[in-house]
Amino acid sequence: FTVKTQSPSAAMSSIAAVGESYQKFNPRAYLQNNYMPPRADFSSEDCVVPWKLRCLAEAFATGDIHGRTLIDIGSGPTIYQLLSACDHFEEIIATDYLEVNREVLRQWVRGEPDSFDWSPYIKHVCRIEGKGEQWKEKEQKLRGKLRQILPIDVHQPEPLGSQLCQPADALVSTFCLEAVSPDRLSFERALRNVTTLLQPRGHFLLIGALEESFYLAGEAKLSVVPVSEADVKEALSKNGYHIHDFRSYLMPPSLKIGVDDVSGVFFVHAQKQPVA
Repeated sequence: FTVKTQSPSAAMSSIAAVGESYQKFNPRAYLQNNYMPPRADFSSEDCVVPWKLRCLAEAFATGDIHGRTLIDIGSGPTIYQLLSACDHFEEIIATDYLEVNREVLRQWVRGEPDSFDWSPYIKHVCRIEGKGEQWKEKEQKLRGKLRQILPIDVHQPEPLGSQLCQPADALVSTFCLEAVSPDRLSFERALRNVTTLLQPRGHFLLIGALEESFYLAGEAKLSVVPVSEADVKEALSKNGYHIHDFRSYLMPPSLKIGVDDVSGVFFVHAQKQPVA
């Protein structure tokens, strides 16, 4: 009895197929599906979007996660994941595989009139952080710190190529690794690749989908590798992380709106251990 493992060439071709499927990715449809009501209902703390924002705000409120540079792995067309980070880092680097997503981010940084309206998110984060910060102030601060928006490929041993001078003090990644990996092994390998961008003792805040097999972004139907809490914890420990906090959110029936088959969302705060 032998366990079947994919040959390197088969693994590469399934990764290539993932890259191909993303060419149809529609940022506006994706934002509509996931970052507008009903999923973005700020009147209810139990809704998925406020839950994610609270996880991030509480992680940064510990005061443990700070430094010169934070890299966001696979930003997509979103900036909500960086709102609580901007007080704690001098520079934030956003990254994405797709030029369409990088362009959406640049439009937001430039304040173009038809860019996605993140103001409800910024107001909500200012409210839950409770520091009395004006939302416009936070918006300007994040725009000022988002100095680089770079192409990334998490399936490469050097995901940013030669663009990075030194490892970052912290990483953030939301709904990226499981959404671009054809199988569990690729997911673990992608995690290993991005871990090279983080310095020892650096912190990693990771948000992702639990037990999801697909999601829609306009005409694109994108495959996701279904992962459980145990899969995520195992991948992190294999890659030398200590987990400080792990939380799960169960997607209620009212938020299962046909744009994916996600059963829940995980949040992890992990720290890269120095190699002994």
